[in-house]
Amino acid sequence: MYRQIRGQSYCRREYMGGVPASRINTFDIGVTNGDFPVTISLHVREPCQIRHTALEAARITCNRILSKLAGGANYHIKFRVYPHHVLRENKLATGAGADRVSSGMRAAFGKAVGTAARVQAGQVVITVRVPVQYVAAAKEALWSASLKLPTPCYTEFEAGAELVH
Repeated sequence: MYRQIRGQSYCRREYMGGVPASRINTFDIGVTNGDFPVTISLHVREPCQIRHTALEAARITCNRILSKLAGGANYHIKFRVYPHHVLRENKLATGAGADRVSSGMRAAFGKAVGTAARVQAGQVVITVRVPVQYVAAAKEALWSASLKLPTPCYTEFEAGAELVH
C-alpha cells in the first residue's frame, strides 16, 4: 500500500497535528571508530518507500546475525536512509451501522500513521564494515536484512587499498 512513491513528499512536521514516533532510532551499530578494511553495501534495485518498521526489522536481523557470527567488536553497521516522509491513511468505519458514520472519500486527506524513507534505484540503504575473515557473515547479514525490505536488493563489495593486489 505504501511501497510506490506517489506525489510530493509530506515531511513538514511543524504543520502536522501529530506523527507517530519512528521505530528505528539507532543508525550506527557496533564499533563506530574501528579500523575495518572491508565495506559491503546493500543497494535497492527499484525506487520505493521503506517504512520505519521495515528498517527496524532489517536492523535487528543484521545486528543479530553479525553479533552471533562475528562477535560484538568486529563490525560496524550504518543505515544510510532516514524515514522523513509521513504516511497518511484515510480510515473508514466497517461493520454494522458504518454507512451512517463514515463519509466515504469526501475530503479524504488522511491521518498520520507512520513514516517512510523514500529511496531511488541504486541507492545505498545499509553499509557494513568488517575485517576480512567476517566477509561471509556480513554478506549473510545483509541478505537477511534485504528480505525485510519491500524491494529487490543487491550487495556491493569494496575492499581497502591494502587488500587489492
